[in-house]
Amino acid sequence: MVIPLHDDNRTSSTAVVTILLIALNVAVYFLLQPHGGIAEQKFLYERAAVPCELSQRAPLTFLEANTGACLSAADTEGVSPPISPSKNIWISVVTSMFLHGSILHLGGNMLFLWIFGNNIEDRLGPLLFLAFYVAAVILATGTHVAFESGSTVPMIGASGAIAGVMGAYIVWFPRARITSVLPLFVFVTLVNLPAVVVLGLWFVMQFATNPNEGVAWLAHVGGFVSGAAVALSTRGIFGPSGNRGD
Repeated sequence: MVIPLHDDNRTSSTAVVTILLIALNVAVYFLLQPHGGIAEQKFLYERAAVPCELSQRAPLTFLEANTGACLSAADTEGVSPPISPSKNIWISVVTSMFLHGSILHLGGNMLFLWIFGNNIEDRLGPLLFLAFYVAAVILATGTHVAFESGSTVPMIGASGAIAGVMGAYIVWFPRARITSVLPLFVFVTLVNLPAVVVLGLWFVMQFATNPNEGVAWLAHVGGFVSGAAVALSTRGIFGPSGNRGD
């Protein structure tokens, strides 16, 4: 799999929202989120979206978290209390995208967000880009929940929203050149490839994800497809803004 480092797709303005999103993600990880042990688990259950919660429309209980089984209210009422009774499960869909499992998880997501997000923000403008980003994470989460409604594993990371950004990028800037790292057995080389190749390979690779790795690849697919769909449907509305690659 190729790892993008940067693109040659110039922007006509500073990507303020993209920079703020990156800063917020970094700040949450290093200043707010505990790392390791029960404290981190509790923090994630309180703030991250959980498919079982969204499908049952109720906060997850200790029994469900401990057994990994999504139970009905009748099965848990009077038996096991919710982990976070006051949790707003709908808002957690948005707060989830600021939580990450490791520095590598955070760094990889922020790299992708910077490479592709600044051009999409340049095309849409700051406010529409922010709305697009939030909509992408909602649709990405919805896709994952539709197929994994019984999962009690918290969904964390900005990758669903970033996948939406990448989906829009492949539609609007398919020929933009992306310098990427290409691992070849024990060797590593730099390649300069069109966005349609780099992002197309990334999308295909999602279907080869090992289910035991705990990666919400369905959210990636849902985000990517929704972002591409929005870009296709609005292609005649949001014209070029000085970028190359169209």
